[in-house]
Amino acid sequence: MPFKTWLTETLGIKAPIVQGGMMWVGRAEMTSAVANAGGLGFLTALTQPSPDALRAEIRRCRSMTDKPFGVNITMLPAINAPDYLAYAKAAVQEGIKIIETAGNPEPILKYLKSNGCIVIHKCVSLGHAMKAQAKGVDCISIDGIECAGHGGEYDITSMILLGRCAQELKIPFIASGGFCDGKGLATALVLGAQGINMGTRWMCTVEAPIHQNVKEAIVKMDENGTILVLRKFRNTTRLARNEVTLEVHRIENSKLDPQFQEVAHFMSGARGRGVYETGDINAGVWSVGLAAGLIKSIPTCEELARTIEREAVEALSKASSLYSNRASL
Repeated sequence: MPFKTWLTETLGIKAPIVQGGMMWVGRAEMTSAVANAGGLGFLTALTQPSPDALRAEIRRCRSMTDKPFGVNITMLPAINAPDYLAYAKAAVQEGIKIIETAGNPEPILKYLKSNGCIVIHKCVSLGHAMKAQAKGVDCISIDGIECAGHGGEYDITSMILLGRCAQELKIPFIASGGFCDGKGLATALVLGAQGINMGTRWMCTVEAPIHQNVKEAIVKMDENGTILVLRKFRNTTRLARNEVTLEVHRIENSKLDPQFQEVAHFMSGARGRGVYETGDINAGVWSVGLAAGLIKSIPTCEELARTIEREAVEALSKASSLYSNRASL
């Protein structure tokens, strides 16, 4: 085992690479493939329509792998919020011991900790990370603005966030946002992280349960293939640059005081799900990170994990060869 970090030692995985929660993507096919490749995969709880459906998905995933995996529960403000605690209870009662949270973890944190769960909390700022640490989470997954989806309102890059986490946090942290290869893993480890969390890169694998057209669209993207929308509503979201997101961006920026109702129908989750199912990349909004610009292939999860390990070892070895401790002449 080439890497020995908090992730591998505590969670019993082979490689310090994580597949975090991804709406409509974090299903049994994806999560089990990551687990079988030696990484840590998370089923996305809210992809399932009910806690009982999550139970069934956990059992389905367990039928595909005997390796550790977890469940993501993202708690965001909502008019009709899901019963987050019911989802947490379903996961725990099905034997899940690793939970990834996002948003405010308080509604379920006490329950999770009292049942012996390891909680990895996703944050977009050091301030949020410090608060989560004080509340008792076990690990932070720190998201730079490079990430897909909700990267916060701070525009702080992963490089700076990792440095600040290393300075201030007392608990382990994972690098998230802009990571997709072995060089990224090596960089994250040098900066103090215990591993990397990837979303976009896992989407672009053979086993990802999304349409092939979406995977090929990611491969074709460069670093300019995403767009930030909903900034004026303080709900900044990084999405694929397509006909829908360009229209949202136009409407949002065409007036001083736009109303969310003017763009709400474009942001429909059902339309986004349709992209993954039909392969029509202009059918709705779909999340993708800046890492898309670095992705040039569609490997299996096993091939990807081994490539990342190899590249990271090579990068760390090359970096060490640049330094000599011989006394200067």
